[in-house]
Amino acid sequence: MGNLKDWKTGADGQKFVASFSGGKDSTLALYEAMKTGQAVGLITVLEEDGTRSRSHGMTVNFIKAQAESIDLPIHFAAASWANYEATFIEMLNKMKNLGADALVTGDLDMPEHGCWHEKVANIANLKLGMPLWQADHSEVVERFINLGFKTIITTVNLTLGMREDDLGKVLTHEYVQELKSRGIDPSGEGGEFHTTVIDGPIFRQPISYQSSKIIREDNFAFLPLILI
Repeated sequence: MGNLKDWKTGADGQKFVASFSGGKDSTLALYEAMKTGQAVGLITVLEEDGTRSRSHGMTVNFIKAQAESIDLPIHFAAASWANYEATFIEMLNKMKNLGADALVTGDLDMPEHGCWHEKVANIANLKLGMPLWQADHSEVVERFINLGFKTIITTVNLTLGMREDDLGKVLTHEYVQELKSRGIDPSGEGGEFHTTVIDGPIFRQPISYQSSKIIREDNFAFLPLILI
């Protein structure tokens, strides 16, 4: 369905649903897609117990606060990794029934062949829009910061050059240069870190939060953010 070369502009002129993690890439992709298309809602898959997102481990309340500030409805579904795909397709079918014609995601490095998002979008008879696809990693991060988005480092992989003291850092131009000097991809596309967006041009107001106690699990460290 469609030409692979159309992924960057797949949501242009379309009503779309955005896969939303609450992190910088999904938020920037949403921003870009909203300039040329109409968002009908956001979707987020949760862990089995339904309390945190499966992608970034964010609380439902925090993601709801982000969606409310962006002024878009958000739809949740809980899933294990075993039934993740079926659950995601079910959500896409639901959004198709609510008027969506395209799925938007924040992927940068998705391969042209064997793309999972293309597979599930096709099954739901949706076009695929990936505004950040094949973009230079550093340029994407610089654009994100220049637009006025503010995001916090909330997950780090301690085996990929990140440290516990990176948690809570705001992604700024200076911090990007520090990450580069440490040999770390400033987009975190290799799984080095995840972020949580708290403000930006599509937010009606910033998210008020406080940091909780750092959680360590295997090779990862997490900084939970609590709404205030």
